[in-house]
This record gives sequence, C-alpha cells and structure tokens, in this order.
Amino acid sequence: MEKLKSLLSNRITLFNQLIKTEDILLKIHQIGNLLNTTLDTGSIVLICGNGGSAAQAQHMAGEIVGRFLIERNGLPAIALNADSVALTAIGNDYSYDEIFARQVTAFKDSAKLLFLLSTSGNSKNLIQAALRAKKYGITIVGLLGRDGGTLNKLCDFSIIIPSWSTPEIQEVHLAIIHILCDYVDGEMK
Repeated sequence: MEKLKSLLSNRITLFNQLIKTEDILLKIHQIGNLLNTTLDTGSIVLICGNGGSAAQAQHMAGEIVGRFLIERNGLPAIALNADSVALTAIGNDYSYDEIFARQVTAFKDSAKLLFLLSTSGNSKNLIQAALRAKKYGITIVGLLGRDGGTLNKLCDFSIIIPSWSTPEIQEVHLAIIHILCDYVDGEMK
C-alpha cells in the first residue's frame, strides 16, 4: 500500500506544481486559443508521437474530428502516426527518421499547426518533422517532458512536464490534451 500511496502522491505533487506555474498555465491558454484559431480557419491540425505518445496523438485527433464533450461539427485533425501504410512505406523507402517529415510536406498547404508529443524531446523523427514544419511556416507546439530535449528549441510553444518518469509525463500530457479539447468545444475563453 505504501508504494501505491507514493505513486499517487507523486502524481498529485506534479499536478500541483503545474497549477502553481503561471508560465505553464499561460502557455496552455495560448495554445488553446491558437488551436481554436487554426481550426476556425479550416486548417488541418497535425499531431504525432511515438509509442504511448502516438496513442495520445490519435486520441487527440479523435477528440477533435469526432467530438469531445459537446455535439459539434467534426474538425480537421490528423494523427500522422496512425497511417501504417504511409509509415511503413516512408520508413522503407527513406528512413524511420522521415516518417513524419514527409507527411508534414504532404500537408504543408493545408496544415498550419503541428503538435509534437514526446517524453524525451529527442526523437529523431519528431525533430525532422519540426524542421520540416519550420521550413513551411507551420506553427509547432511541443508537449514534452524531462528537460524538453532538442525539440524544445524547435517549438514555437513548449510545455515541458518537469519529470523524468515517462508514465507521469504522459498522464499530464493527456490532461493537457483534454483541457485543449475543452477549448475546441468552446468551454474555455
């Protein structure tokens, strides 16, 4: 039971740190408004990550395209890690490092916002996606962990979860994704 209490206490402490960090709260608000502005113009939101972050990217895209809490029209969002045919073709023909960057190029004319989800901030394929997005003037948002890694320097907006625990980082990322979906639903102003 002590281990369980410790695990839960660590998560509560991490969330309390975020609540007390005005900079992070302001960034969440700015990103929520940016997400709404992007969707209001009909531009596509691109989202990607690896492993558990890939699952969260798909979850976020699903909430935007489908619905979150209220009935509304579906909005344009794509999880770049969800298309196994594109991923394997690009990985085979080019390299695994290019799996997201090639897709950013493909959507460059209709996408204006790219979300990168990474607990380390150092995934080569996400770095390549960020570099490609910069080339095409696509705004980059990073939901990151640890010290933000290389991606922190490439993102226009970064939220860095101050933990080295992958599960803790991903749990906070999911909470932020749900808060951003509240913005999409119009619940946040």
